[in-house]
Amino acid sequence: MTALGLARLQFAVTTIYHFLFVPLTIGLALLIAILETMYVHRGRDPGLRRLIDFFGRLFLINFAIGVVTGILQEFQFGMNWANYSRFVGDVFGAPLAVEALLAFFLESTFLGVWIFGWDRLSPRLHLLSIWLVAGASSLSAFWILTANAFMQEPVGYVLRNGHAEMANFFALLGNPQLWVEFPHVELGALATGGFFMAGVSAYFLRRELDVESFEQSFRLGLVVALVSSVLVAVVGHDQAQHLVTAQPMKIAASEALWHTSPDHAPWTVFALIDPTTQTNRAVVQIPDLLSILAYNHPTGRVTGIDELQQADVARYGPGNYVPPVVLTFWSFRLMVLAGTLMIVLAAVGTWWVLHQRHRAHPQFLRMMTWAIGLPYVANIMGWVMTEVGRQPWVVYGLERTAQGVSPSVSTTEVWITLLFFGGLYGAMGLAAVYLMRKYIRLGLEGREPSVEEPVPAPGWGVDLS
Repeated sequence: MTALGLARLQFAVTTIYHFLFVPLTIGLALLIAILETMYVHRGRDPGLRRLIDFFGRLFLINFAIGVVTGILQEFQFGMNWANYSRFVGDVFGAPLAVEALLAFFLESTFLGVWIFGWDRLSPRLHLLSIWLVAGASSLSAFWILTANAFMQEPVGYVLRNGHAEMANFFALLGNPQLWVEFPHVELGALATGGFFMAGVSAYFLRRELDVESFEQSFRLGLVVALVSSVLVAVVGHDQAQHLVTAQPMKIAASEALWHTSPDHAPWTVFALIDPTTQTNRAVVQIPDLLSILAYNHPTGRVTGIDELQQADVARYGPGNYVPPVVLTFWSFRLMVLAGTLMIVLAAVGTWWVLHQRHRAHPQFLRMMTWAIGLPYVANIMGWVMTEVGRQPWVVYGLERTAQGVSPSVSTTEVWITLLFFGGLYGAMGLAAVYLMRKYIRLGLEGREPSVEEPVPAPGWGVDLS
């Protein structure tokens, strides 16, 4: 393991870990805002108030861990990626600064107002505070994705004195990559919040505890989960079509497409991939589907890895421009599989809720509790495909990942910080699981279920009893 390899591993671990908490913060904030809107406009039902307090506690635990992991993640720009920071800091730093000074400031300020304002503010003003928290959470994601979109598709810059300088701030905001990436992430976050609320509620419905209250949160969670899961697939399709022209190598790698496809390109469901010989075995394909995904038409060629590699060598000079094909291929399929299961479960659950049959299916309620983990799988695999599929570029077409690493950081130093961050994140993860499990088991009335059984945890959905 070189310093470069360890630096990449550390950034991958910390980013994935941080992103376990971000989608739930965005999605659950909006759902709590909807619950409080119902509370204000339904005569301040005490059951709804207890429900808001219950999910509010879970939100705050998740929010606190997410903030700490996000701060530690940003340390690495100065520690392990100094060359990258020097090269792109004049562009990359602006949206990050706006996110910290505007979006996060609004989010944290009005979250404090919401926590301590129940008995000090009017109901409508208190309701406004949680809607501002929800809006600021999404605004924070927007600015982070503005920075990431520049790495995927650089716009609005000039190269001067060996580094990128911002030439047009509004070009960053109009980046085509941003406007296919942000809706995808935002809807994925809403799906995460929907499945979390529905899964936790299903746990109590199956135990027949506080049924009247958790019926409301179960219905709300399911509806949001269904709508957002379907829309994620729609905007994800748009994002994939954008990549066909913006990052064709990523699309080719995600399909393990070594050579340019025929006019009617099939989509590969399964394949055993050998990158050394550039061959695929045991291939299972759906005819014409790749052409449809790429062009909304059964006819259309998709350029293969070999041809794209030759074109990149001619454009950028000698080098290997092929990303890790196996990881890109399978991360994309795991994302699709998790997303498909989400749509199916949410659709079945919504149908049964509309026909008052969901409580007659305890196995379905158990399944919904475990399904809390599905959006996390989809979110993380989507980011793995996005970031790994961009390699070897840290800024696409401008700076390679190997050029962005800090030149003076040794392998030993990266090992030390990797182990330190790993230990710290592990401790925070245990604390998050313990607190989530504790406050879920306490329920609305502050009492535990009489029978010990699995309790859902955010993102993992495993037996923690």
